Amino acid sequence: MPIYEYECKACGQRLEKLQKISAAPLTDCPSCEQPALSRLVSAAGFRLAGGGWYETDFKSGSKKNLAGDGADSKASSKTSSKDGAAA
Repeated sequence: MPIYEYECKACGQRLEKLQKISAAPLTDCPSCEQPALSRLVSAAGFRLAGGGWYETDFKSGSKKNLAGDGADSKASSKTSSKDGAAA
């Protein structure tokens, strides 16, 4: 269930409420009891931790390397040609 942030237009009180997505927005301020609450748009508060999700996680065979082997070999050939020219 998401946590929604509300602000009262009458008294300026801010609050957070854990609600179902299908639940109706709150309207009455618990502080001043006026029907002046409005739901605020705020950033999602979550953190991706661990090994992470990669483009190769659920792919098989040749689809695992989306960049292609050519991209890696081009980068290494550029590096080696620069090294050869400098020597």
